[in-house]
Amino acid sequence: MAKNKGTRILITLECTTCRSNTENKRSAGVSRYITQKNRRNTPERIELKKYCPNCNRTTIHKEIK
Repeated sequence: MAKNKGTRILITLECTTCRSNTENKRSAGVSRYITQKNRRNTPERIELKKYCPNCNRTTIHKEIK
């Protein structure tokens, strides 16, 4: 029998401020966090406010593929 995939999946959150500044080379890198989400409760992409060490402040982190 095949097992189902499960409801909890790993996602990557990326800083939106660092991502927009990469062409200007202002920041040293892009802040990324790895977390889990329940695909049944939140099927859409999530946004969370997390601390970005490159920006040195709390910014919005969006889910990437």
